[in-house]
Amino acid sequence: MFKKIILAVCMMQLVNSVQAEEQLLDEIVAVVDDTIIVRSELNRAMNSITKQIEAQGNQLPPKDVLESQVLERLIVQEVQIARAEQVGIQISEEEIDAALSNIAQQNGVSLEQMIAAVENDGFDFSDFRRDMKRDLQTERVRYAYANSKVKVSDHEIKLFLADNALDQGEVSLQHILIAVPQGGSVSDAEASKKKSDEVYEKLIAGENFAVLATQVSDGQRALEGGRLGWRPINQLPPLFTDQIKSMEVGDISRPIRSPNGYHIIKLDEKRSNTVKKVELHNALHFMVETNQVVTQREGMNIINNVHEKLMAGEDFAELAESESDDHNSAPLGGDLGWFELNQYGQRMGDVIKSLNEGDISKPFQTENGWHIVKYMGKKESDITEAFKKQQAENAIKERKMQEAIEYWIREIRGEAFVDIRL
Repeated sequence: MFKKIILAVCMMQLVNSVQAEEQLLDEIVAVVDDTIIVRSELNRAMNSITKQIEAQGNQLPPKDVLESQVLERLIVQEVQIARAEQVGIQISEEEIDAALSNIAQQNGVSLEQMIAAVENDGFDFSDFRRDMKRDLQTERVRYAYANSKVKVSDHEIKLFLADNALDQGEVSLQHILIAVPQGGSVSDAEASKKKSDEVYEKLIAGENFAVLATQVSDGQRALEGGRLGWRPINQLPPLFTDQIKSMEVGDISRPIRSPNGYHIIKLDEKRSNTVKKVELHNALHFMVETNQVVTQREGMNIINNVHEKLMAGEDFAELAESESDDHNSAPLGGDLGWFELNQYGQRMGDVIKSLNEGDISKPFQTENGWHIVKYMGKKESDITEAFKKQQAENAIKERKMQEAIEYWIREIRGEAFVDIRL
């Protein structure tokens, strides 16, 4: 009997030891409203970001700095996911499949080869897939918010065209943001200004821009070394374009004040916009609008039923005319006319890009509802005055949307309850 008691005690101690170890491995590192971020999630994100930084040939920041930056990114993502859930934005398995296939295609490999590469790097592909879903969900809620807020007037378009902004070309930039806390005091703003000046002096003294961006920037691309990639000049905030006009390749700007804080930019490359023709696409469109009456799931069921009818041979134009919720294209049998690839949004553009002439897409979701498109073909066209006007409107809208998104993210981050336990 005594031996049994000793054995039982030993077993309990072993269980407690294992549970303590598991708890240590998955301790809570942050609470974000009703959600938690655990140590294993942070470690996985740290591992992923570390590999990205090393692949770019950049020096890793100190572990505590990197950990703090990565955790902040996870916190901001959780806040956005919560907003997406509140407004009913969901990502279907088919959309994740399409996004993964698109990434594989861009890298010139099959999906199976990409899965093998991910797992060879030490990552679980199910985690990779989950991250893809969260990225799509946050992207969609950001653009849904911005679309609802941003308007472009005819007067803005006229001013834009008068400034010949379409001929300004593109630039490749790196960016550091030293944020001023929302609702902060004068002393907060002064502290941010002092920090931005110190960062600028380090850059002028020769410190690596990408490394400093990873360590100190509050921008969304901090962990990518602050690299913004190629951007049309006409889609940048005016305070950037005004600065870039006087910069040569390799120049670093002094801190530039905006409502968000202090920005430092480096002009990496510049190229002229010499393209005189554009590629236009034509497609038929069917939409199921989701709203307070038709939920996301109900919309998905309806669109799947429509897709089955199309696959069974029913005429796309007839179905679109009788049942589509796109009131602009439905009377035309779903015909969207000729349009630039991303004119109807990035998601639509990605789907169009994956189709051959005559193909019918699988159902996909945007902030407006569920969609199916039939790709009819493409052509090259001269840039007409009407098209220049559309380009101008797109450029102004994109610039305004980026500004609105930056502000919104800071706003919802400030409103969220966040308890960091590192």
